[in-house]
Amino acid sequence: MSTTCKKEKFGQMPTGEDVWLFTLQNEHGMIACVTNYGAILTQLHVPDAQGKVENVVMGFDNLEQYLRKHPHFGGTIGRFANRIAGANFDLDGQSYKLVANNGPNCLHGGILGFDKKLWHVENSSDNAVHLSYASVDGEEGFPGNLKVYLTYELSSNNALSTKYVARTDKPTPVNFTNHTYFNLKGPGSGDILDHELMIAADAYTPFDDVSIPTGAIESVKSTPFDFIESHPIKERVSEMKIGGYDHNFVLRHFDPVDTRSPDAIPKLAAVLFERTTGRRMAVRTTEPGVQLYTSNNLDGSLTGLGGQYKKQYAVCLETQHFPDSVHHSNFPNTILRPQETYYQTTVFDFGSAD
Repeated sequence: MSTTCKKEKFGQMPTGEDVWLFTLQNEHGMIACVTNYGAILTQLHVPDAQGKVENVVMGFDNLEQYLRKHPHFGGTIGRFANRIAGANFDLDGQSYKLVANNGPNCLHGGILGFDKKLWHVENSSDNAVHLSYASVDGEEGFPGNLKVYLTYELSSNNALSTKYVARTDKPTPVNFTNHTYFNLKGPGSGDILDHELMIAADAYTPFDDVSIPTGAIESVKSTPFDFIESHPIKERVSEMKIGGYDHNFVLRHFDPVDTRSPDAIPKLAAVLFERTTGRRMAVRTTEPGVQLYTSNNLDGSLTGLGGQYKKQYAVCLETQHFPDSVHHSNFPNTILRPQETYYQTTVFDFGSAD
């Protein structure tokens, strides 16, 4: 049993730097394609119940389309995933103004978040790609020089993991996620409303009319947010005032020590199942939350691998700390300090029966 890695040129940045594409493949035919532009997962090919291997994520086959505007397909999000209200926060008696790119709020790290940066290739091996990015003090308004290390690793049992390590020289908010758009039938093959979903969460964080958490943590019981038992996404999606799901769920297995421990074991966060192909994806993470997003803003104007991308043609399961945590002391801490090291592991597992 073995896993192989192929490196090839993916294109060139407008500033002249080469961009690389790494293709990891295991003996079962599962393939993960990763580029160091944005630390983006561009393709993920997995077998169905009959062993047929197909791509199950939205993306492009060329750098040029990634350099244009798109909704973070496959990207590594930072310095702070999701929203920060008012694009500002106070920390240790000092106020910081961030770049507002979502109305008055800062979304996914600002205008030029980590998914729009060229990452350094540390090295690659048969089963992994090791990348790093140095975010300078003041980038998009965030304090501190932050160094982030990210490893994509493909296992022999059909699991792709993302492992993050980060350190800073000043206290700063840190919240990373991967923004891959999944359709287990294949991208462009129709909507994901028949996909069956379980989320290991008894609560969620309600938000206001600009998608900022109110600070409350409410039970999912007897609401459209109840995915405790697996069921089709379509069952109550019509009740969502914003046209679908775009909500943070509070995972019941979270241990606050996990984001400070290199030995944390990822816990089950969600299971996505597509009945016609028999594909099942279990998501495990050391993070306290997962954002369920049903690609409500896709409108057919983008075409990528698999065809045209329309509303609710994909589902995102973004493992994360809670949105706007810097303004809610009752949410898990997102402030990283110089004496600390940040760790996060998330696994997208297609080989488990969970």
